[in-house]
Amino acid sequence: MLKNEGWQVNHKRVERIWRREGLKVPQKQPKRGRLWLNDSSCIRLRPEHKDHVWSYDLMIARTADGRAFRILNIIDEYTRECLAILVKRHIKSQDVIDQLFELFIFRGIPEHIRSDNGPEFAAKAVRKWLARLGVKTLFIEPGSPWENGYIESFNGKLRDELLNREVFYTLQEAKVLIEQWRQEYNQVRPHSALRYQPPAPEARISVTLT
Repeated sequence: MLKNEGWQVNHKRVERIWRREGLKVPQKQPKRGRLWLNDSSCIRLRPEHKDHVWSYDLMIARTADGRAFRILNIIDEYTRECLAILVKRHIKSQDVIDQLFELFIFRGIPEHIRSDNGPEFAAKAVRKWLARLGVKTLFIEPGSPWENGYIESFNGKLRDELLNREVFYTLQEAKVLIEQWRQEYNQVRPHSALRYQPPAPEARISVTLT
């Protein structure tokens, strides 16, 4: 982001400034090999193009009064774009269906959807509805979040960059700030896997719309 604004800096200088200001310097993550299922039967499906594999997952946060609310994140694994974030006190299987239905109308239907085996995602209603539309479901093994690494990485960024830094006094305030963060993540924030370009920069969006 500094380089995009014209600053001549490298990561070492930025890390020195982080340390001087008492900020946490991110640790470099080791690369992992291909992941197999527990019975070594098949390799985890890798996204090959836009709308090939979507992922979705739930997070929990709290407003200032201590009441919990839930966050449903949906991303395209190939483009890394966050397609939607649903924020509600309670999220049920019908809420998942409604959010996906809206995305299917405006974006199209993906080939696969990856999620964990949580009750909202593995509910018979959700699976039956997706099967009717021809969407293949990919469920990760219980207790193996690394099998859903794209969405877990996104969740970590949302947690570190927003949820751990903000005090939400109302649910509506949480919805507004989280949606603002989602738009910045998609249109401004550089992504290392995309050659430090944002998943959906404003320039690309404007071209698509015209």
